[in-house]
Amino acid sequence: MAQRMALYLQDKHDIRYELEIAKYAEEKGFSEIWQADTRLARDCVVLMSALLTQTSRLRIGSGVLPIYTRNPAVIAATWSTMWELGGLTPHGESRVMLGLGAWWEPIATRVGAGRRKPLTAMRENVEAIRSLFTMEEVSYEGEFVHLDRVRLDVAYGETGPRDIPIYIGATGPRMLELSGEICDGTVLNYVVSTDYIRRAVDKVAAGAATAGRTIDDIDRPELLVCSLSDDDPDEAVMTGKSLVAYYLGTEPHIMEASGADPELVERVQEIVGWPATEADYRKAAHLIPDDLVRDLMAVGTAAECRDKVAEYIDAGVTCPILYPMMGDIEPVVDAFSNWTP
Repeated sequence: MAQRMALYLQDKHDIRYELEIAKYAEEKGFSEIWQADTRLARDCVVLMSALLTQTSRLRIGSGVLPIYTRNPAVIAATWSTMWELGGLTPHGESRVMLGLGAWWEPIATRVGAGRRKPLTAMRENVEAIRSLFTMEEVSYEGEFVHLDRVRLDVAYGETGPRDIPIYIGATGPRMLELSGEICDGTVLNYVVSTDYIRRAVDKVAAGAATAGRTIDDIDRPELLVCSLSDDDPDEAVMTGKSLVAYYLGTEPHIMEASGADPELVERVQEIVGWPATEADYRKAAHLIPDDLVRDLMAVGTAAECRDKVAEYIDAGVTCPILYPMMGDIEPVVDAFSNWTP
């Protein structure tokens, strides 16, 4: 059986081009697309809705929606709407998936959202949203979530439960454990090594065990950068390095999980801050060693990228969510269409 494969879309490519690529990926056998809620650049809800209208089979997930930016009742209503819009897959599954995250600094503080007690806030949001998906009346009194006799009050159309899977985008050990305990799946982060993935899967398994489940009950898709070019593999490697530089310079949780040398991180941060330009990323890319970029993502030729993705699957990833870095996404889709590791 072919490996389940997905694409991850941020803001690198033109939106209309991404919609065409989604249709192409569907034709080529990809199973899903995870749409980023990209910094303050693109909203995942808008693009998920567009992707649902342009495809008929692909499942579409948020990768991931920050819990501090929307009320849980509004999140539930939004995903219920997209559930109606997308319908079900040929296998009877929801075409929409809800991936939630705790956001990151410095963006959260700069917009006044903060990230106070993310584990508590995440648990409350997941529990409340799941209850609302039953379409029953919900009251919930938590530290962050307050619902007083609230329901998704659909007056016309389908009023039955919304079987929408909920994922947590997790990087740190406690959030990984929480995802295994309370969610359908964990969206594992990118710019990390396979050794990190194995440790992360162990944490998810520990969380699952506290709820009487096993690791096989938890879906484990992973965002995975894929910078691929058979025509110019050296440029593909350099493009991958620019993204490594961005994350080492701006997102502390990914920086820590990457295992990069702290002295290298300091040098990168002298060039890359938030917000930074693509020129900054490119300048800092020259600081990134080849062995580091090859350890953290799939770069180079199609064969090299397939070999690296296979390593992540062996480490415990159930569905690689490929983030294409080159301007042309079709070669990435072609390289992994109906692929068996």
